[in-house]
Formats: sequence, structure tokens, C-alpha cells
Amino acid sequence: MQAGNAHYRLAKDLPSTIPIFPLEGALLLPGGRMPLNIFEPRYLQMVDEAIAGSRLIGVIQPSLDGALRGDGEPELCNVGCAGRIIAFSESGDGRYLISLQGVCRFRIAHELTVKTPFRQCKPAPFLADLDEDQADNEIDRPSLLKAFRAYLQANDLEADWESVSRAENAMLVNALSMMAPYGPAEKQALLEAADLKTRAETLIAITEMALARENEDFGSSLQ
Repeated sequence: MQAGNAHYRLAKDLPSTIPIFPLEGALLLPGGRMPLNIFEPRYLQMVDEAIAGSRLIGVIQPSLDGALRGDGEPELCNVGCAGRIIAFSESGDGRYLISLQGVCRFRIAHELTVKTPFRQCKPAPFLADLDEDQADNEIDRPSLLKAFRAYLQANDLEADWESVSRAENAMLVNALSMMAPYGPAEKQALLEAADLKTRAETLIAITEMALARENEDFGSSLQ
């Protein structure tokens, strides 16, 4: 189990409904931390009610094709990640500054008809995400680090390699996936990867494709 998930070991530890926070380009994974700046009134209310209840919020992307419902709200991807509010402060100008820690992914079993201004759903949790014995020894750590280092160098970006070297494989894969500057489709692919090994392989493949595109663009600019 990822650090911070001690509250959640079995399906019964999770609530039967959770509020939904649609967020394009966002990727929250089990054990990962996501800071959020909340300012819309309906989501301020969402945070209030979450803190008073389970402290869980479901982060999910709007549908990748941009489809809208009849009420103008976006259709949603089918898979998101539930995060627990682990830090909360008020900005003084009406905003909330919160941090979520990923607990487990979920599939929307069905969206509820609610009177709250924010959306809610019945989640079907990915119970494997709660398994503290998740095997991470199949991760090709050298290939993962090689690809990510090459991407950072190509884009003049820096990383805290000391922290990276200390991170366990599971935390490393999820942290690199969350910080990777890729688009909504790539983020969703990383989220929906079947397991850590598949997520690591997906991240390597996406990174290598991004590097190949950059090399092609660089070659074209020289012609």
C-alpha cells in the first residue's frame, strides 16, 4: 500500500459515494500528492462537505473528446482517482488551498442525481490499489530513469535526483507519471494502466515518442 493509505485496506473502508472534481490534464495516482487551489463556490462547498465527511474527493478528467451533457456540464472519463484531503488552509480571499493524497483509482459505476451544486458518483474502486503487497520488483527502473533523464535534458528541465534515487519503485513510477508534462490523453493512459509495470512501460513509451517528435521537429527546423 502506498504511504498515507493506512485508513483504506478493504472495500468497506471506502465510502459508497464520493464528490467528483472534473479537472482537465490532471493526474492523481495512489500515494501521489496533488495541491489544489479551490475558488469556485460549488467546489468550496464540495471541500466543506468532504472535510465534514469522508475527506475523499474523486479527481477525474472531462471526456477527452470534449463532449457535453444536455445541461452543459462535461461528459467525464470513466476512470478517476479518489484522493484524501491531507492539508487544508484558507487564503484569506475566499479560496481554499488543499492537498490531496491519492488513495485508489475508481471507475464510475453510475453518476448520481443530486441537489448539491457539485457532481457525485457511486465509485467502483480498483481494490488492487489498496494492496500493500503490490509487486514493484518487475519495474525496469534503469530504462525508466534513462528515458526521463533524456526528456529532462532535451527540455532543459531539472529534477531532484537525490530524492529520485531514494524513492521506491512504486512511488517513483507514480511520481514521475504525475509530474510528466504530457497532455490529457497521455495522462489518462497512465491512470488506466493495469498495474505498476504497465504504467512504467507506458511512461517510457510516451517519453520516447515525445523525444522522437522533438528530434524530428529539430531536424525539420534545420532544413
